[in-house]
Amino acid sequence: MYSLQVVLFSLFLVGLVLFSLRYAWWRFPVDYRRPRILMYHMVREPVSGARFNKLRVMPSRFERQIRWLYAHGWYFAFMSELTCPECLPRKTVCITFDDGYRDNFTHVHPILERYRARATLYLVADRFGRDWSTNKKAHHNTEELKREPKLTDDQIRQMLGSGHWQLGGHTMTHANLSRLDTKEKRQEIFQAKCLLEKNFRTSLRSFAYPFGIYGKSDVGIVAEAGFETAVTTRNGISRDILHERLELRRIKISGKDNMLAFHLKMRGGHG
Repeated sequence: MYSLQVVLFSLFLVGLVLFSLRYAWWRFPVDYRRPRILMYHMVREPVSGARFNKLRVMPSRFERQIRWLYAHGWYFAFMSELTCPECLPRKTVCITFDDGYRDNFTHVHPILERYRARATLYLVADRFGRDWSTNKKAHHNTEELKREPKLTDDQIRQMLGSGHWQLGGHTMTHANLSRLDTKEKRQEIFQAKCLLEKNFRTSLRSFAYPFGIYGKSDVGIVAEAGFETAVTTRNGISRDILHERLELRRIKISGKDNMLAFHLKMRGGHG
């Protein structure tokens, strides 16, 4: 009997350690005056055996997340509003979507309307027929992302016209900037901004570095292009929005996150 109790207690301790490592519940909450920037890609059902299911958040789970934010008094801000952090209320959240997948219109858009939420879309200008995962690692050549339907221009116009979306830059081709020379980098960043602004008659004020890969020279090009803010894939909550405005951290929302993980990420930036 005693040995069984020891085994059960040991299993409990192991479980507690694993739980603590996974959810970091013991960390103090980050000051709620510091805006949270959430990073999403797709909102759709997972694909059996797919490599990138972490990028796919189920629609029902996404709606629970937005409903929770709405019910707990979070202010949904566009990325452009971060240029004046002192103007923002406590508990500000910026929802961001990268790339431009069609489910952002079919699944995300109705949910944003339902809860009067807003989001920033970082759109790849030349997004059709591309599997940009190979731009990061050659062995990712599964064409999985290439097969994902992308947003049409008409869908984007409807989204922007609703007042629930703002458009941001994400280069022409979802380029890995570290592989390009200065001329090619400028072309990817400047050309995409010019094309999208002309096509959708809107100003692009924020930028997302593809794959979160960038160097100091890229930050300079982004600033020169006229972007006021830029986001990375570094996980967490930025301490000083104005000082870090072209290298802002985001909280990665995974398709594997349950609501406990989401709550803890909103609390401390990790979960």
